Amino acid sequence: MPKVYIKTYGCQMNERDSDQVARMFTEGGYTVTAEEKEADAILVNTCSVRDQAEQKAIGKMGMMGRLRARKPHVVYGFMGCMAQSRGSELFERVPHLDLVVGTQKYHKVFEYVDDILKLRTERRMDDVALSLEGTSVCDVEEETDSQNTIRDHMHTEIKKATAFVSIMQGCNMRCSFCIVPDTRGKERGRPIQHIVDECKSLVDRGLKEVTLLGQIVNLYGRTEFPKVDGKSPFVQLLEAVHEVEGLERIRFTSPHPIGYRDDLVEAFTYLPKLCSHIHFPMQSGSDAILKKMRRPYKHEKFVAICEKMKAARSDLAITTDVIVGFPGETDADFQATVDTVKHLQFDNSFIFRYSKRRNTPAAEMDGQLSERVKEARNQELLAVQDEITRRKHAELIGTRQQVLCEGLSKTNKETLTGRTSQNKIVIFEGDVDRMTGQLFDVQIEDSTGFTLYGTPVLS
Repeated sequence: MPKVYIKTYGCQMNERDSDQVARMFTEGGYTVTAEEKEADAILVNTCSVRDQAEQKAIGKMGMMGRLRARKPHVVYGFMGCMAQSRGSELFERVPHLDLVVGTQKYHKVFEYVDDILKLRTERRMDDVALSLEGTSVCDVEEETDSQNTIRDHMHTEIKKATAFVSIMQGCNMRCSFCIVPDTRGKERGRPIQHIVDECKSLVDRGLKEVTLLGQIVNLYGRTEFPKVDGKSPFVQLLEAVHEVEGLERIRFTSPHPIGYRDDLVEAFTYLPKLCSHIHFPMQSGSDAILKKMRRPYKHEKFVAICEKMKAARSDLAITTDVIVGFPGETDADFQATVDTVKHLQFDNSFIFRYSKRRNTPAAEMDGQLSERVKEARNQELLAVQDEITRRKHAELIGTRQQVLCEGLSKTNKETLTGRTSQNKIVIFEGDVDRMTGQLFDVQIEDSTGFTLYGTPVLS
């Protein structure tokens, strides 16, 4: 039985796409392995949002090429946003590469790999060198309805509590720093019933929570489906998923301020399965920088939405994304971001130094800042956010928090891990088989500042 190794870098959408690909391989008779040296096919899925992820992926693929001397039949492939963006040039960067598959062709990865592997296996009986000739594939073409191919999940013996559900592909926003519209295409949503059916199938397998994924998730269906009773297609979807019997929690990521209307705010007042957490990218607290970023909202609008959300759900936690050191960012612009973080008291912020992405308007802008300035601003804002996060976690010591157990902790296999509705990680002891997938209270006893520790309160 052949084996496939899949390495994923980047966002949750990449994880979900890799899960889809893995499912196709298992259905095709392959085994998914965690050991690259055992594999007959090695696939790397990575994004192009940040240069670091691309460089890691290329470096990883380069190192794994050493296996070819011992196992010449192995198929090496890139898939995802970097594959879509760079296309055939990746064959020049990585000489042993066999396959480059873009973001609208995940459903064809298995077919391509299996065909190459079978051809090589037949050829190498005669000549090993011949087995490597003429077998490379590059497919980064657009495909109609590709959003409807991301619907299956990997079957595993490990009990799971939560899963990602892709509700759409693509983005129409054209932020000046981002190449996602070029790598994932235009917005296109899946039918509501298809998404609901996928959620039902996950619940049938014992899962209790889903995270709805979209590049701009709250703009789901805006060009394809009508409003009903003043509700956007996304709110209609939330209501439909909320009706799935046995589903306990619903999350979604990531919304955009431009589509965060009152109907979505209102949904948090009557849909209790919606978790009390939103990840809401701000990017900058300066109107001047937001304009350069082509983010079509102002600081005041972003703050107003956050305050409306907190009024709708009193225990709401808000996390955000921030880019520091964007071209032309002055000291005053940066201070506006610091002031907004202090004012809104985000539960956490994912802070990134601006890095150029090729073929984006921001990469050609005047006023590019030095790495020294970007790093200094990054560290300053991190310190501000760390203080807020540590204080918020400390305030939870002595309280009881409802937690969904997700299984063994990644850092300590002697303990279990789960998340509160506010998406805060909690570590505790218990029986992994009995408690995974269960909701229960945990008495919070300690905090490292970013992780909570406690004791389950079981009836």
